[in-house]
Amino acid sequence: MAMTTMTKAEREAFLADTHVAVISVAQSGRAPLTVPVWYDYEPGGVVRFVTDESARKTALLRASGRMSLCVQTETPPYKYVSVEGPITIDQPDLERDENQVAYKYLGKQLGDWYLAQVAEMRRNGAFTRPILVSLTPERWLSVDYAKMGA
Repeated sequence: MAMTTMTKAEREAFLADTHVAVISVAQSGRAPLTVPVWYDYEPGGVVRFVTDESARKTALLRASGRMSLCVQTETPPYKYVSVEGPITIDQPDLERDENQVAYKYLGKQLGDWYLAQVAEMRRNGAFTRPILVSLTPERWLSVDYAKMGA
């Protein structure tokens, strides 16, 4: 193991923290689609995020059945965790999968505003139907540059 590689417990704790994730999913004839998402993760579990049924990433996720996800720090000493694995697509529990994630990222007041905006977009047809994407981590990559000085 490289001296900067995180332990299993370290990488799972880092992934469970609040970070904007960047997902990548294969698409034919082009580079992978790479987009940011808000997500939820508990150590030992799956990574979950809600997206819209009509989103381009949804069709690509359904076609590939797999994706990669990466989270990182934005300031030194830099850290990142990347996971890759199979996905499932289901109906979300909106309280757990959308509301709680909005509050995790935005706090209660801004989260309430965001959720009201999403509800309005659904009523107006801008969003079709929320879906839950769950990634089961199979492969992990991690680096913690703080370990270089330890």
